[in-house]
Amino acid sequence: MRPFNTVAAELRKATTLPAVWAGIAVALFGSAAITLINAFSTRAALDAGHPEARAFTSPFETAFAAMPLGTVGAVVIGVVIFSSEYTAHSVEVGGGRQITATLAAIPHRHTVLAAKATVTILLVVILAAITMPVTVGIARLVIGSAGAETVPLDDAVERCLGGAVYWALTGLIALAITVLTRSGIIPLIVLIVSNSLVSVSLLLTNLTPLAHWLPDMAGRRLFGGLHTVEGGLDALPGALVMTGWAILLLTIAAVVLRRRDA
Repeated sequence: MRPFNTVAAELRKATTLPAVWAGIAVALFGSAAITLINAFSTRAALDAGHPEARAFTSPFETAFAAMPLGTVGAVVIGVVIFSSEYTAHSVEVGGGRQITATLAAIPHRHTVLAAKATVTILLVVILAAITMPVTVGIARLVIGSAGAETVPLDDAVERCLGGAVYWALTGLIALAITVLTRSGIIPLIVLIVSNSLVSVSLLLTNLTPLAHWLPDMAGRRLFGGLHTVEGGLDALPGALVMTGWAILLLTIAAVVLRRRDA
């Protein structure tokens, strides 16, 4: 099977998975909901004459405060795209797992992993391209002329691109960890908790500056403006470090996938 056909087949397979659509819904509708709440709070503070009550009054900043939630959707997509291969079919259809049929159709395992990585990137980037303009539009609609936009267009575009890169790299890291664990439970719990509740990497920065080189901390400035902790890497070197982590983990995953039984 040619590479294009392999990617197309994996894309069709991914879009039939309900969990993938759940991840998309979390990123899109979750970000939109948070933006809506933030925008109404900002508008209320501005109308009351208390702009100092909000950390920012810019529509773009209001919308972008919800962007880290998209990493949860990226994690779900990256995990499910591979963990679904190990899910047992129902007895009615003979049981077994999808991975057996996948490897029968595509014997080269590195090709399968490369195709799934490509599909992960495609889905996450498309998701980011929809989510970010939608949330910014919601914030501008709610806040209206009450709040002046302080983020220039070129900075806004750069930060959106950076956010999309962060989401995509997070999805790839989730994919690689899923291959290594052969289970979606561990990466889902660890990565979702770390990206939405308590960041282990952030806690580790209190113990050692080396924690700034961990994937999520290295790439956090790709969002721009969200400097929740001092120190660490700037956007470009951080992106390179996070990319390096993704490549390293995918390489290890490819070696493990090739050497072990399906």
